[in-house]
Amino acid sequence: MAPLDAGARASSAGCCCGGRGPRPAAPAGSAPDPAHPSRLVRVPGGTFTMGSDAHYREERPARRVSVLGFRIDRYPVTNAEFRAFVAATGYVTTAERQPDPRLYPDADPALLAPGALVFVNPGKPVGLRDFRNWWAYVLGACWRHPLGPDSDLDGLDEHPVVQVSYEDARAYAAWAGKALPTEPEWEFAACGGLDGAVYPWGDEFMPGGQTMANTWQGQFPWQNTLEDGYERTSPVKSYPPNGYGLYDVAGNVWEWTATPFGAPPGADAPKSCCIPQRDDPSVRHVVKGGSHLCAPNYCLRYRPAARQGQTLDTATSHIGFRCVVRD
Repeated sequence: MAPLDAGARASSAGCCCGGRGPRPAAPAGSAPDPAHPSRLVRVPGGTFTMGSDAHYREERPARRVSVLGFRIDRYPVTNAEFRAFVAATGYVTTAERQPDPRLYPDADPALLAPGALVFVNPGKPVGLRDFRNWWAYVLGACWRHPLGPDSDLDGLDEHPVVQVSYEDARAYAAWAGKALPTEPEWEFAACGGLDGAVYPWGDEFMPGGQTMANTWQGQFPWQNTLEDGYERTSPVKSYPPNGYGLYDVAGNVWEWTATPFGAPPGADAPKSCCIPQRDDPSVRHVVKGGSHLCAPNYCLRYRPAARQGQTLDTATSHIGFRCVVRD
């Protein structure tokens, strides 16, 4: 991932994630087998209302879409699980690779070093039109050091892995004998059988006063009241599952999908609110679910219908992923 003023770094390394050969055995003491049946939930095929006419225009129009049955991870891939993948394969993530200076002739040479985007609370009200008011390119930030070289994963084994690009997510999925979900698969699963509901659990954000997801409380991006107890990511399964038994399909971290970001049939060109990106939709894929940084005053996207476009090589401190198996 290259500095903000240089744009997102186009992946130039050969993709190691296309094969589906034997998955190397993880070392003793590593995370549980990511392909174990208990890790997956079966979602029946069906037809549902995809998108929404009531919120952001990139979600429009609401339309009927059908999907085949599949199995999907109960919760996003965790730091412990991603560590097992790296230990078994020696994989080096996008954020850990040296950017190619030929791709960024206008970039500050001092910033052409491995790193990733980190949310930094500005500590005061700022304009919401410029994401650089709260995003910083931090040298040394990566999945092992999600906030920069002085951070680590101590106590975060059960938190979703972040600072992973699309290529990184695909590489893990291939190693695990899985794939990334398409946008329709992800949205159908996130609905939990509630066709047309606003949230994965229904139409009320806090039913009976119960907190259902890790989102931002207060005025984004400077005032976080921490009513849910978490400033950044939370352990997976910290909140109730949806009707299919899936956790964290709203809030916590955005999740990569295998679907390129474009306008749904009959819709205007899509726009995005809170994820740094370039203007060319051909180099973006859809991310779903919102994150702990989503707030009603800026990014009310912790809903199944919500969608954003993310440049494929970008890694940030609030994007992770989960996988599917298609039988």
